[in-house]
Amino acid sequence: MHRDSDREKLFGRRVAMLAGGKLILLSALVGRMYYLQVVESERYKTLADENRISLRLLPPPRGRIVDRFGVPMAVNRQNYQVVVVPADTGDVEATLDRLGKIIPIGENERRRIRREIRRKRRFVPVTVRANLSWREVARIEVNAPDLPGVMIDVGQSRYYPHGEETAPVLGYVAAVSEGETTADPLLQLPGFRIGKAGVEKTYDLVLRGSGGSSQVEVNALGRVIKELRRREGQPGAEIKLTVDLELQRLVSERLKDKSAAVVVLDVHSGAVLAMASTPSFDPNAFNKGLSAEQWKTLSSNPRAPLINKAIGGQYPPGSTFKMAVALAGLAKGAITPANKFFCSGFLKLGNAKFHCWKKGGHGTLDLEGGIVQSCDVYFYELAKRVGIERIATMAHRLGLGYLSGLDLPGERQGLVPSREWKLAEVGIPWQMGETLLTGIGQGYVLATPLQLAVMTAQLANGGNKVVPHLTQDMVTPDGVVPRPPREPSSLGIPPAHLKVIHRALAGAVNSPLGTGYRSRIGEAGYEMGGKTGTVQVKRISKAEREHGVRKNSELPWAQRDHAMFVGFAPVDAPRYAVTVVVEHGGGGASVAAPIGRDILLAAQRRGLQAGPPKGQLTGRSVEDVSAARRGRG
Repeated sequence: MHRDSDREKLFGRRVAMLAGGKLILLSALVGRMYYLQVVESERYKTLADENRISLRLLPPPRGRIVDRFGVPMAVNRQNYQVVVVPADTGDVEATLDRLGKIIPIGENERRRIRREIRRKRRFVPVTVRANLSWREVARIEVNAPDLPGVMIDVGQSRYYPHGEETAPVLGYVAAVSEGETTADPLLQLPGFRIGKAGVEKTYDLVLRGSGGSSQVEVNALGRVIKELRRREGQPGAEIKLTVDLELQRLVSERLKDKSAAVVVLDVHSGAVLAMASTPSFDPNAFNKGLSAEQWKTLSSNPRAPLINKAIGGQYPPGSTFKMAVALAGLAKGAITPANKFFCSGFLKLGNAKFHCWKKGGHGTLDLEGGIVQSCDVYFYELAKRVGIERIATMAHRLGLGYLSGLDLPGERQGLVPSREWKLAEVGIPWQMGETLLTGIGQGYVLATPLQLAVMTAQLANGGNKVVPHLTQDMVTPDGVVPRPPREPSSLGIPPAHLKVIHRALAGAVNSPLGTGYRSRIGEAGYEMGGKTGTVQVKRISKAEREHGVRKNSELPWAQRDHAMFVGFAPVDAPRYAVTVVVEHGGGGASVAAPIGRDILLAAQRRGLQAGPPKGQLTGRSVEDVSAARRGRG
């Protein structure tokens, strides 16, 4: 009995302990449930909502670019793209394998996707393929349950309706590279494009706009069930250019099959009415993404389609430089318009002969005749009297050797040589023979087509400074932001000197003795003035000169002369200036001058002029808005 009593007590104690333990566990469980459901209810509700609700950044529509009359030059089109979110995909490689059975995904694309996944946060979508067809979109949507983390994104893609014709001015947009990523969250969006060249690059921040947001409800697989809230972003500003699209297209067509550049300016305002560089490229290809083979073809082309030769090409100006030498001579008092030099076909300097382009010589010429007939010997003599320093000073005054201030990236400043420059760069003192070569625009001197157009505009407008520009105004949510007018400022060249140059340039085209006579405009009231130039690329040896120089057409393309022409119209009341450079094209009179004539005639017939800005004015300039956006970027 005693043992049974002890056993019952032991069993009772154990039951009590077990019941107590269960009670403690139950209390802890109840307490934990209370803590989770009551105390931490808001936190877990938020976490649940975060799993159920997804906040997405919406890219804003990129601002349009239009010509001076509002004709679209760069617009947006709807673009379907498939993206993958690494955080929502268990195995990215397996997902890509399954997706690759629906749409083709090349090995290069796979490498790009892996690279972007590594450099971005895992919740940031990565573009797999863009510009999908509707059939491809449908096939992906049907197979969505087997493609975790894969979704279709509907966005906008940049489109250039006129392709190669406007590429040198507009540039292009392309995907953001690793080195271009900033704090702007828009740059993290899949497929987001930024300006890489031209106007697209200069005004990228104002064209970009600001992003919106979309709050959507998703299921456990990440598929969107419905949109809960949406806030639209602010579209980018619309940029209105000074370019006339029809004139731009005419210029591009006129340069077809040539390696060339053309700039057309308003001689008073400096507005760029047309700017072409050929061969060009299709900017739409960059937006879609170039293949390695396409990039190699473009970058290795000896005619450099990716360079805007109008601002990035540097050439000896040849005879188009003679006006600067003439003005330097007049400014120094080394000559008067009536002073005459005799041209026998060459000038001797020591044991060297400096030849004129006309083998028998021009005879006796005054300044006007020297320009009209483009006599090299006349300008050898003049350069010898003036000296390289005074020539350089006048060339700088006319805008050569400096950046012009054009609102376009990629401009080069050319070169106006001097004694100090040569000693610093070459380490050899300046020679008189180099002064003579500079006098005819050869030797070390280099200029861009834009600089020559600015020089010509300033000679035509009475000696007022010209600052070229491409932007007329921009349209923002605040209204129209016009380009502020510039007050005319004189270059300080005496009007009498400019009148001599003006008469000479008119005669160079309209006089039977002028080098550009065959390209004159015969319609009354439309006549032009101008100057041809033929720039030697290959030096003519003594043996070649004695036995007869081969024609340009018989030489390899890279050894042929450059053809040049600068001009303005109408000759009595100038409004337009043009520069034409045809690389290795041959004679300026036979090749470049006819192109310049056609362009100036077309510009006059179109009657282009800068009109007053329309719409509500904000009181800010284009540069103000652009600078403000840069500050925010």
